[in-house]
Amino acid sequence: MRAKITYTVTAAVLVVYFVLAGSRGVILIQDGAPVTVTFGVAVLILPVIGVWFLWQNTRFVTRANRLAAELDAEGGLPVDELRRTPSGRVDRDSADEVFQRRKAETEDTPDDWRCWFRLAVAYHDARDTPRARKAMQRAIALHDGRPTTETA
Repeated sequence: MRAKITYTVTAAVLVVYFVLAGSRGVILIQDGAPVTVTFGVAVLILPVIGVWFLWQNTRFVTRANRLAAELDAEGGLPVDELRRTPSGRVDRDSADEVFQRRKAETEDTPDDWRCWFRLAVAYHDARDTPRARKAMQRAIALHDGRPTTETA
């Protein structure tokens, strides 16, 4: 729940920033001088990119949460079997062991979105966020029936 609140607050702050930056861009364009119009257009581009990025991330998080809820209802969420350091961080060797099992499971059934979801969690636990995101995107695509081409 804490992560959802943090994400919502961050998204709201970004939207306020996008509105403020966009209004400044419009003010610069309304000035009419070639230099200010150029700057105004440039200032408007940044909020557009930001809104697109925020939208893509929100869609990703929503879809991943939907898969997690579905997997939880099936009783298929991965069990936290990781050893932790005294400070609470995941032990790297433990994460690697679990990752190897999840990778083998995914290689055995590459068309099962559930395996890709669990692999994404294993990547995340192993602190490999880019691969975790790719694996989750693959899980989402498989769940939605879209074609995929990447391997584990």
